[in-house]
Amino acid sequence: MFRPLRRLIAPVAAPFAALALLAACGQADEPVPPPAAPAPTPAAGAPAPEPTPPASPPTPGLLPGGEVGSCAEERGQAAAQALADQCRQVSPATRPPCNPANPCAMIQAEIDRSCALWEDEDNVPAECAA
Repeated sequence: MFRPLRRLIAPVAAPFAALALLAACGQADEPVPPPAAPAPTPAAGAPAPEPTPPASPPTPGLLPGGEVGSCAEERGQAAAQALADQCRQVSPATRPPCNPANPCAMIQAEIDRSCALWEDEDNVPAECAA
């Protein structure tokens, strides 16, 4: 009566035993140091430090928070759509980044990469010359 039950428990218990052994292997040998003390606050009468200006002008396609903007925002919808269409014509990728919602640099990089693949061929697409 207990023999069939034992056959069912063994396959289930083995993975749990392996997980327990692996969990024990990843423990640190040294204790974690306590967090550093907070930085001292400036005195009430001290002047506030002046903010430093950015080292370089913002990159086109990047929003103020460092987020990448869309090509349509950067160049306008018509120009972005034309670039995306050119990208679709030359890209051999199954899911290329040829979408006006992507940054123009990403779309242009796909065009450059795709046209470089055609350089050794005799039938280079006309879109690579554009």
